[in-house]
Amino acid sequence: MQDDTRPHPTDSTDPTDPTAVPDDLSGPHAGASVEAVRASIEAAATALAASDPARPREALPLLRRAQEHLTAAIDEAMAAALVADGSTIRTTGALAGLSENAVGPRLARTRLLAAYGTEAGRVTASGVERARYDLEQGRHRATPAPTDPPAPMRFRARRPSAGGTP
Repeated sequence: MQDDTRPHPTDSTDPTDPTAVPDDLSGPHAGASVEAVRASIEAAATALAASDPARPREALPLLRRAQEHLTAAIDEAMAAALVADGSTIRTTGALAGLSENAVGPRLARTRLLAAYGTEAGRVTASGVERARYDLEQGRHRATPAPTDPPAPMRFRARRPSAGGTP
């Protein structure tokens, strides 16, 4: 006989499902985070559908755009999981395949937790706790929705080279 107390694989709050998006968040701003995840996933799917593997040169910008949207979806889903489930930054990062140190800056780009970041541009455990408390009290600080995903990182030489070569 099967155990009926386990979450069903299609349950959106199943903690073992890496694609799960909690949809039972309370407060008006938490729902915006869930909607941001959905919008990012749809935008990524659109970019992927428009790419033609037979034409790799034209597909590359579309694939990059899909990757940026998926990154935004992961970030928003991590923020929603932290606030809704009471998870830790380490556990949430592990579910997303990230190290604990990589999670803080990514959370600072989310709608749900951007207002709780430090001056260094990171969200820490204390920021997450404050966001949870504010959400419970109905005082969550809203942040404007980002218009575009962050620009990809670019190589920048540390020191100028003499003669033009490193």
